Order: sequence, then structure tokens, then C-alpha cells
Amino acid sequence: MRRIVMWNQVTADGYFADPDGNLDWVVQDDAFDQQVADRIEGSESELDASTILFGRKTYEQFEAFWPHALDPGVGDPHDPERELPSAMRSMAVMLNEATKIVFSRTLDEVTWRNSELRSELDPREIEELKQQPGNDMMIFGSGSIVSQLTRHGLIDEYQFVVMPVLLGSGRDLLADVPATTRLDLQEATSYPSGKVLLRYTRL
Repeated sequence: MRRIVMWNQVTADGYFADPDGNLDWVVQDDAFDQQVADRIEGSESELDASTILFGRKTYEQFEAFWPHALDPGVGDPHDPERELPSAMRSMAVMLNEATKIVFSRTLDEVTWRNSELRSELDPREIEELKQQPGNDMMIFGSGSIVSQLTRHGLIDEYQFVVMPVLLGSGRDLLADVPATTRLDLQEATSYPSGKVLLRYTRL
């Protein structure tokens, strides 16, 4: 059975994007980047996904960058003067090769390689996908999809990369979820920059 794993960078006050959807508050950390690269390239499944689930906004942001991320001269999207980190190079390979399922009522088509469009999120269809053989399915960004899947109890693991940043306002990652959802801590790793990786599984 395949799991669904959510991976998101969030601020210490719980936002996954600023009010305009920007991520220029993301804190860089070479040690963290190397660990991400190792997990993608190694045998650990939590960052080795064959299917990615997207909402429209995150899909459009990703589609604007990742298909071209390995082109000559492309730098870090969070710091254009910085060379693209090895973690992002590994991420680019994974994302471009993965099947991408995009949930949107407004898009007419999706053109990124290996992408499929769905007009709505059907929990029964997601359950069927989870029963298929293969690696984990992952979600990056896509707060509306994260919230819907959480409401139906379909996310198996939550990975929060907490930044040492307070935005004061922004986009909430989770909305209208059950009042109490118990999680079991699997990992808490801090990095030199002050960011912390928290991995939880659903009880």
C-alpha cells in the first residue's frame, strides 16, 4: 500500500507562503540541502515519490521553474545569485520524472511532462491510488489539497520544515480540518540555520 506524505516549509507562526504566495522568507541551509539530496538519491522512501499531488497554484509555480531547473545558468529560486543546490538538482530530476496529478476546476490542460488533470478531488479515487503498488505519493505546497486530504484522513505522514521566521500574516497550510487530529512524532532534527524538520505520522 502506498502512503501519502506531505512535505512543506512553514514559518514558525504556521504559514506556508506570504499573503502574495511568495517564498522569499525561506532560510537556506547547506546541511539541510545535503540531507534532502541524500534522501532523494538514497533508499529512504519519504522523498522518493513516483506520484506528486498538486493544487492549481502550486502546480503553476512548480511548472514555471522545475522543467527548466537543470538548464545552464539557472540559480536558486530563493537566491538567484546562488548556484542551484544539489538538493534542488535531485528534486528537479524526481519532479520531472514523476507522475503529477493536478486538481483544478479552472485549468483546461496541463503541459508539464507526465502531468494529469482532475477537475475535483475524489477521496475514493485517492484511496484506489493508495492501494496500487509503487513509492509514496507526495504533496508540496497545495494547502487546499492538504486540507481536503486531511479532512478525509488520507495523509499518512506530515513533514514540516519549520523556518526561524515570523511572517505575521500569510497563507495557512491547513484550514477547516477536524478539531483534533493526533499525530505521532517520528523525527525532530535541527540544522545550523535554525530550521527544524518535524516528521509526524497519523495515529
